[in-house]
Amino acid sequence: MIPTPDLSHLTRGDYDQVYEPAEDTFLLLDALEEDAESLRCLKPSVCLEVGSGSGCVTSFIGGILGPSVLYLCTDINPRACRCTRLTGLQNQVDIQVVNGSLATPFQHRLARKIDIIIFNPPYVPTSEEEALGAQTLGDLGGAWAGGSDGMQITNILLNRIEALLSPTGRFYLVALKQNDITQIIRHMQESYHLKGEIVLQRRAGREHLFIIRFTRDNQSNP
Repeated sequence: MIPTPDLSHLTRGDYDQVYEPAEDTFLLLDALEEDAESLRCLKPSVCLEVGSGSGCVTSFIGGILGPSVLYLCTDINPRACRCTRLTGLQNQVDIQVVNGSLATPFQHRLARKIDIIIFNPPYVPTSEEEALGAQTLGDLGGAWAGGSDGMQITNILLNRIEALLSPTGRFYLVALKQNDITQIIRHMQESYHLKGEIVLQRRAGREHLFIIRFTRDNQSNP
C-alpha cells in the first residue's frame, strides 16, 4: 500500500484558503494506486496536475513513479502554489508549480508531450457568474464552483486535452454524477477519439463521485 502524503506542515490558515483533501481526493489516490503498475510500465517523462491545491495528489503519484519524472502543477491560487511546493518538499518530490489557469502555461511548449494529466476540477453546479468570479479571484471558491452543470471550467480543459496528451498518455478526471458522466465520455470519444472508462466510483454523503481515465483510441487500457 502506498502511503498518503504527509501534509502535517499545512496549517488551518492554509486550509482557509486552499482546498483541503477530501473524499474526491482520496478516491483519486485510490484510482492512481490501482493503476500504479501500469503507470510505471508507461515509463512517463512528464506528469501534469491541473489545480493542484495542497499538492497531495502529485506528491502521491511521485511516490509511485519516483524521481525520473518531471512533475508539473498549475493553480490559479497563489497560496495553493505555495502549499503544493511545500508538500512536494515534505514528501521528497520535486514539483515545479506555476501560478496559472488550467494547462495554459504549457499549451504550446508541451503539445502532445504530457504522459499523465490529472484534474480534480471545480465540479459543483453553481451560477456561471459565481464560477467565473471564483476563477478571476483565484481563491478557495475556484476549487469547487463549477458553473452550469458543474462543467463550465472542466469543459475548457476537456477541449485542450487531446492537444496535450502524448501518444501513450493518460488523463484522469474527477467528476460528479450531476456532471453527466455518459455525456463527458461520449464528447471525448466523438470529438477527440479519446476513450473514457470509469475506473472507480464512490458515494460520499450526497455526492456520487467518479474517476474517469481517458486514453487514445489506439492504446489498450490495463
